[in-house]
Amino acid sequence: MNFEENMEKLEKIVQELEKGELNLDESIKKFEEGMQVSKECNKMLEEAEKKITILIKKEDNTLEEEPFET
Repeated sequence: MNFEENMEKLEKIVQELEKGELNLDESIKKFEEGMQVSKECNKMLEEAEKKITILIKKEDNTLEEEPFET
């Protein structure tokens, strides 16, 4: 699954939990599933962040690639 699909899945899980129609066991399972999907999304974001670079234009009009820093 890609990031967007995982986010949609996470939104559906949240909606199901917010409805309050699940019993305790089902709620716990949905919560655990949501936590797993959330971890996957976070991992995807971290991997994307590693790939990001900033191109800086030097005075002599050449470009230099630098790693993204937060």
